[in-house]
Amino acid sequence: MKRFIEGADRTQAMLLPECVEDYVGPDNPVRVVEAFVEQLDLRAMGFEGSDPQATGRPAYHPSVLLKIYIYGYLNRIQSSRRLEHETQRNVELMWLTGRLMPDFKTIANFRKDNGRGIRQVCRQFIVLCRQLNLFTQALVAIDGSKFKAVNNRDKNFTSAKMKRRMAAINESIERYLSSMDTADRAEPEVAALKKGRLQDKVEALKQQMERLKAIDAQMNASPDKQVSLTDPDARSMKNREGGIVGYNVQTAVDAEHHLIVAHEVVTDGVDRDQLARMAEQARQGIGTEELTVVADRGYFKGEQILECTNAGIIPLVPKTLTSNSRAEGRFDKQDFIYVAADDAYRCPAGERAIRRFTTVENGLTIHKYWSSACPRCPIRAQCTTSDYRRITRWEHEAVMEAMQDRLDRQPDIMRVRRQTAEHPFGTLKLWMGASHFLTRTLQRVRTEMSLHVLAYNLKRVMQILGIGEMLKVLAT
Repeated sequence: MKRFIEGADRTQAMLLPECVEDYVGPDNPVRVVEAFVEQLDLRAMGFEGSDPQATGRPAYHPSVLLKIYIYGYLNRIQSSRRLEHETQRNVELMWLTGRLMPDFKTIANFRKDNGRGIRQVCRQFIVLCRQLNLFTQALVAIDGSKFKAVNNRDKNFTSAKMKRRMAAINESIERYLSSMDTADRAEPEVAALKKGRLQDKVEALKQQMERLKAIDAQMNASPDKQVSLTDPDARSMKNREGGIVGYNVQTAVDAEHHLIVAHEVVTDGVDRDQLARMAEQARQGIGTEELTVVADRGYFKGEQILECTNAGIIPLVPKTLTSNSRAEGRFDKQDFIYVAADDAYRCPAGERAIRRFTTVENGLTIHKYWSSACPRCPIRAQCTTSDYRRITRWEHEAVMEAMQDRLDRQPDIMRVRRQTAEHPFGTLKLWMGASHFLTRTLQRVRTEMSLHVLAYNLKRVMQILGIGEMLKVLAT
């Protein structure tokens, strides 16, 4: 192989062999992981094993295992078995751990037993970002996305799924019984063979039906009438692809640097009840009293918006349009103008719809309005199909109207929301791969998500500040 660059002879001894330090450059991200973990008070964060036992075999310090996990999630290596292999062959991990090589069970148990501490580390990094003045806009975008759990769709049962599966089994049993009647008309030897095979299939289906009945009883005893056999906390949820068995991951993302300032994993597939809680967590993460949160229509709920407003948080959420009036060619509620001074609505015909009575619906105080001129109105057909057009108004509707006014004055805010909140989800799902979560049960999934969010934020800040500047900050 002349005229090519040649490698060193593997059998050649070296008088001055390189040390591991020589293989890790000054701008290597692994140095940031080392500096960040070393400045943490793991004992105060609740990590098990921070204080060594006086007797027994010495254990690994929690900082070593935490470094392994942060490095792994930064490099899309989440499996404990793969991390064990990496500690044996990866020079960066050898440098990071001091050539320690824990087995996969030790690595996996660390993540399982230190969920609270790992979530504290994730929050501590947000505190560091706040100290670096990375949150200056006081604007966050809240969004949710469905992530797959370790639970096949066939191992998840809802009332609708149970009815379909039982009906399919009953149909199969009827078909096999009919086939047995047909087999009786065949030759005796052939009939006996066919009937034996069909009888075995019928018995198997009956056993499957008994198992389904036991699962059905368990499902009806659960609060949400749903049961998952592999991961008991996973739930069937709707997504853009139709359906998924998994978890709903909520994030609040900073609009300036796209850092995830707060996150949560919930089993509720609907976002309507998540706005106020995520907004409050985001405000605590950013460390400001004044905060504006923007979310899509899936978060619109009057009680949640009112709670945010009362807490001093400014919500920006488009209203969900549930009426078909405009689609059917009739006036929409937006065509009726509320006159606060008169506590009345002005309809498109110029008539006044006054308050008639007040009622309570679903725990909300609702006022009802209509005009006496409705039966004689020449454009009534464009307004309602009944004698009167009744208008409903929540007692706190002024809060909704003020929010809509803010949205009208910021026409580009929903584009900012989309650019801010959706790309972190795409990045995280790419890192996690097709299987998404690797752990089971809600608490362990929350721990796993915290590691992903920590790795995402860590990589973002290294891109924003640079590794050299990051190391200077962590050294102070």
